[in-house]
Amino acid sequence: MLKIASRLSKQIIFFAKNKLSPRQFFILSCIVVGILSSLAGIILKFCVHSIGEWVTYSSTNYEHFFLFTFFPFVGIGLTVMYVHFVLKEKLKRGSAEIGYVIARQSSKLPSKNIYSHIVTSALTVGFGGSVGLESPMVSSGAAVGSNYGNFFHLSYKDRTVLLACGAAAGIAAAFNSPVAGVLFAIEVLLTDVTAAAFIPIIIAAASGALLSKIILAEGIILSFSLQQPFNYHNVPFYIALGLLAGFVSLYYAKASEHIEERFSKISSSTKKIFIGGLSLSVLFIFFPPLFGEGYESIKLLANLQTSEITKTSLLSQFLQNDYSLLIFLGLLAFVKVIAAAITLGSGGNGGNFGPSLFVGAYLGFTFARLVNLTGLASIPETNFTLVAMAGILSGVFYAPLCAIFLIAELTGGYALIIPLMIVAALSVTVARYFEPLSMEGRKLSRLLNVNVDNRDQYLLSKLFLKALLENNFSSVRPDDTLRLLVRVISISKRNTFPVVNKSNELVGVVHLDNIRELIFDTKIYDTTLVKDLMVPAHAVDLDDTLHDILKKFDETRQWNLPVVKDKIYQGFLSKARILSEYRSELMKSI
Repeated sequence: MLKIASRLSKQIIFFAKNKLSPRQFFILSCIVVGILSSLAGIILKFCVHSIGEWVTYSSTNYEHFFLFTFFPFVGIGLTVMYVHFVLKEKLKRGSAEIGYVIARQSSKLPSKNIYSHIVTSALTVGFGGSVGLESPMVSSGAAVGSNYGNFFHLSYKDRTVLLACGAAAGIAAAFNSPVAGVLFAIEVLLTDVTAAAFIPIIIAAASGALLSKIILAEGIILSFSLQQPFNYHNVPFYIALGLLAGFVSLYYAKASEHIEERFSKISSSTKKIFIGGLSLSVLFIFFPPLFGEGYESIKLLANLQTSEITKTSLLSQFLQNDYSLLIFLGLLAFVKVIAAAITLGSGGNGGNFGPSLFVGAYLGFTFARLVNLTGLASIPETNFTLVAMAGILSGVFYAPLCAIFLIAELTGGYALIIPLMIVAALSVTVARYFEPLSMEGRKLSRLLNVNVDNRDQYLLSKLFLKALLENNFSSVRPDDTLRLLVRVISISKRNTFPVVNKSNELVGVVHLDNIRELIFDTKIYDTTLVKDLMVPAHAVDLDDTLHDILKKFDETRQWNLPVVKDKIYQGFLSKARILSEYRSELMKSI
């Protein structure tokens, strides 16, 4: 039945493609991608919610305590088994991997990414993994857009925009927040986006949010209602919260990277699962709100129902006064980072979007409650809880606009827009001062081996070095005579000749301009060797970035440079061709 429906849908879209103009078909494609990506996200939410109904019961009842502590092992173990036995390759997650595909793989994501992230993240989060579902939803949505564009033979530019449409629809479906979805796609994924991409992404995000609103129940989607309006007298406290959020965001990034790096050094998957599952079990015993996404506890916090948060913890008997409770809630903001990193490092699948909202909520509440307890002022704890969520999200992803409008949409209006702007802007400013790139930005820089904060370097990273190699340069040996060299020159269309030894290692080059007078002196043809005529090669390595190669062109004042890999000659690069390809890439981004 599904195959028949799929075949029929493709036939209808092909019919529409033949009848509509390219622009009209592309707008239709944005709607289709938005709906399909949203549907993938809804399926993921439904799977996690279904698993969670059974799991949550056990996690809140002491008689099922053993089962509760066993859940992390189950979720992470099943995820690792699925990746190992079904996918049979490493699962690539996060916006950095999508950025790499955009830059280096012509925006072509494997079709299995559509369902693999749904399955693995449902298993991980459904059984209590302390991560969010938004990153898998973005990955699935991006894969939907990429494969749709590839199937209907759309251009690289259109395929990239559809990829971003899928990602935007994923965020829009997760929070019923179309504006946040659009801004996430633009701030995080399409670093060189232009105004022309806005309308398609808006259409896809709106389609995704609409479908989510129709299908998903209110309880599944995160939403809040404001209890107190914004008071400008609290601006100094919002400023302090923004600065604090920036430093906590830095802690978030550093702690996550450190823990995941430690897990990456463990070669045994079984050992990773055991260490990760055991660590999470211990954390859940003392800090039950870490279990799963944690959105329910955020709602309780925003509604000031703190007693509901602590009642299942083994520490609950020690949390009977305001200050001990405050310490417990403050610790949750920092321990959540550790729990999320352990979940990901041990083999689970999920993202940092949800955990960053969790950390922000607990940071904001703790800050506001501390101010109120000390008598410095009387500030609205719910408002500070919500605003701090935007602060951490902004400081972790370096996406302040997405953070501002996400919380504004979640609260149903723009009453907090001024404090949201203050906190989000200060947080990302502090984070950028110490770390110019976000967590995902640093990961993408490592993958591309360039500074993605530099537009020129990022565009150059989209060019394939091997595709730019020119192999029509005739090579000669060091011990060849001038006579043989002249014979090679006579049949070559190039003025430069690489000199390689018997192992095909580059040892130098001969330039025609340097020997032009000698080739007319036939008396020295058999006594002069190539090694007497060659000059240093000034070679570049096949692993060098094009940015560094262009610097080498400028330093040597050459228009053609030889390329080697482990000293083995590979071919030549032409500066003119690189600049021509760069110009083409620049035109694509306009």
